[in-house]
Amino acid sequence: MKSQAAAILSIHNASVSFNNKPIFESLSFNIHENDRIALVGRNGAGKTTLMRMITGDKELDEGERWEEPGITIGYMQQDNKPNPQMTVFEYIHAGLKPEKQTEEYNYMVDMVLEPFELHAEDKMGSLSGGQIRRACLARSLVEEPDILLLDEPTNHLDLFAIEWLEEYLNSYRGTIMCISHDKAFLANITNKIFWLDRGNIRVCPRGFGNFDEWSAELLEQEARELAKFKKQVAQEVEWASRGVKARRKRNIKRLEDMKKAREKLKADVSSYNQATRKIEYSPVESVAAASKAVAEFINVSKFFEEDHVTKNILNKFSIRIQRKDRIGIIGKNGSGKTSFLKMLIGEIKPDAGKIKVARNLTISYFDQKRSDLVETDSLWKTLCPNGGDYIEVGDKTRHVCGYLKDFMFDPAIAREKVSTLSGGQKNRLMLAKILANPGDFLILDEPTNDLDMDSLDMLEEILSAYQGTLFVVSHDRDFLDQTVSKTLAFEGDGKVDLYVGGYSDYMEASGKKAKLDRHGGENIKEKGKVKEEIKKKQKAKKLSYKLQYEYDNLPEKIKILENEIENLNAILSDANLYINDVEKFNETTEKLEKAKSELDEAEIRWLEIDEMISEKT
Repeated sequence: MKSQAAAILSIHNASVSFNNKPIFESLSFNIHENDRIALVGRNGAGKTTLMRMITGDKELDEGERWEEPGITIGYMQQDNKPNPQMTVFEYIHAGLKPEKQTEEYNYMVDMVLEPFELHAEDKMGSLSGGQIRRACLARSLVEEPDILLLDEPTNHLDLFAIEWLEEYLNSYRGTIMCISHDKAFLANITNKIFWLDRGNIRVCPRGFGNFDEWSAELLEQEARELAKFKKQVAQEVEWASRGVKARRKRNIKRLEDMKKAREKLKADVSSYNQATRKIEYSPVESVAAASKAVAEFINVSKFFEEDHVTKNILNKFSIRIQRKDRIGIIGKNGSGKTSFLKMLIGEIKPDAGKIKVARNLTISYFDQKRSDLVETDSLWKTLCPNGGDYIEVGDKTRHVCGYLKDFMFDPAIAREKVSTLSGGQKNRLMLAKILANPGDFLILDEPTNDLDMDSLDMLEEILSAYQGTLFVVSHDRDFLDQTVSKTLAFEGDGKVDLYVGGYSDYMEASGKKAKLDRHGGENIKEKGKVKEEIKKKQKAKKLSYKLQYEYDNLPEKIKILENEIENLNAILSDANLYINDVEKFNETTEKLEKAKSELDEAEIRWLEIDEMISEKT
């Protein structure tokens, strides 16, 4: 049995309050060597506060904090204010340990500049908000602390930088704790989960890939215990309602206990409902466009001048966008994704070619910079800019407070300014505003930034029910796989390719290097290598009959599953399948996911038995 790694930091019986409101009470946890922790919880659960408790920046009202002597802690937080006069190189270089702040270690700075698309000589004061976040992330990586704390590190990174970051973190020698909305990222880098739930911390000794199943089991167990408690209280209430003769002391005591139990039940039910509460949203039907084609790019070219160098965004690019298309847009930062969208909505003009857009087409645009939000406006005014108490949601009229509540806002803050909201709350408010009437064509530019898991699940459900045309720019691979049926890949230098399916399908179809499957934070062999090994191995030695039979038949099972996946992919390669037959598209997609899962299990099982053979020979 593998021994538990040594604890390097502990928090014991901690209580922390903010503005006299308790955030944590009697909270205890340990962080061990080589932990890769996914820190999850709803917005406002205290994730950032917990990280500040770990660094020591947040003092405990009660309790104890212990760290191993000499331990170093690095923290990449969401809000950073670096010296604007420093160059990017100077800022990142200052993050190196004092003994490494020499020319000999300059390569460590250069190593992180390129994947994050940063220029060494730029002044920090000249960078955009996204560039500052990337610089802060780069600095936290070169620090190489014993405990590395990362708060939403993938925001403002493109997919290629995220994959580089995954590889870097999987080879990192220290301990990592990460807050992220990116499910695929968390699943690929973690081997433990800290779930902040109603002021308590629940620990799972497995990576984030197991979170949904594990958390559902805990909530189901809580529901069973609550049902049992309800039954007990109901019996006591029934006893009390019959009346008690000669109010003896023991009966009076029982009555008091019953009242306390009823109050506890009320609190427990409220707590459970709070934990299981989801954002509520009734999908709005889009107005059907008269024509199947809603927009078309015909031999469109677009160029920009940057530092006296011509940058090619589109080069004789053509595409016809059909009604109900669901298209994901990926590519490196600066490859032209946002410029493409701005040409589509008419904000900028092409240098050559023609763009046609259907008449009377209503377009809703979610801007990643949240430029439609006015910081000095209230939440109320944001949803009702022309005054009044009601908002039109599709063909229904809703009171603004009720609509805010649907998106998990407390109606008590309806009159507060937008500036008081967190980044995730601002994104939720933007979504509430746009989704009230999304129109025929919905464009979402990085909508997942800063959203918690519940908000992300809500958005996926809304988009799955949306009947209009959808464009999504996102670096969240799992989100793209869940929401789009086509992918536009901006590869740079004006090259744009269209693929059927989501991000995973793009990776497979484009021949990009396959990502390693990770289970519990540990890498297993790439699928391609597994298949080659299966062909090389002949038969097992000294196995039981049952294992021998399983081992002999697994290659055939794997072959059948591979053929099934190939056939299902062929069906989904029909670009018009989703438009012509939604039911068949959904059924085929479900079968494909099931077949891929079974293939993974079969290949891993083959490896397990093969290892047994190796040990016996």
